[in-house]
Amino acid sequence: MDYLAIFLIAIGLSMDSFAVSITSGLVLSKIEFKNALKIAFSLAFFQALMPTIGWLIGSSIQVYIQSVDHWIAFGLLFLIGMKMILESLKKDENDKNFNPLKPKVLLMMSLATSIDALVVGISFAFSNYNWFASGFIIGATTFVISMLGIFFGKKTGERFGKKMEIVGGLILIFIGVRILLQHTGFL
Repeated sequence: MDYLAIFLIAIGLSMDSFAVSITSGLVLSKIEFKNALKIAFSLAFFQALMPTIGWLIGSSIQVYIQSVDHWIAFGLLFLIGMKMILESLKKDENDKNFNPLKPKVLLMMSLATSIDALVVGISFAFSNYNWFASGFIIGATTFVISMLGIFFGKKTGERFGKKMEIVGGLILIFIGVRILLQHTGFL
């Protein structure tokens, strides 16, 4: 298992959570540490849970697609990376109209930022990554990055949030290319 690759994937996946955390830090007039913990934990929990669910799905279909699994892993990571990049280029005028501490809003933010992790979890089954270690690394990385994002949002504003999503998308594309090159013998 390649822990560096998992850590890089975790950073890439957590960029959506980072952007949401920055926004949360911006819109909350007063952010208490316990509220920052609540937001970061929710984002991290779903980021850790979704790859595990994806891994279970991927493991159940792996025998049927073993000969092309590296192409599927590449395709999924490439599409997710491109989606993150394209979404970061869109302007979102509704960011100021939500309260991230409301349970429904927090749940929706957590689910929305972790859907990509579900798809990545499917690719983990094809790459023989350990689902437990991967989920833990992704969750822990997302927690730390989300906490930083909340406080970063309070200090610096929206200046870097969208740029970090682009970086996250590029990291996922890079990992997808790496998987493809490894499985085709070019690396």
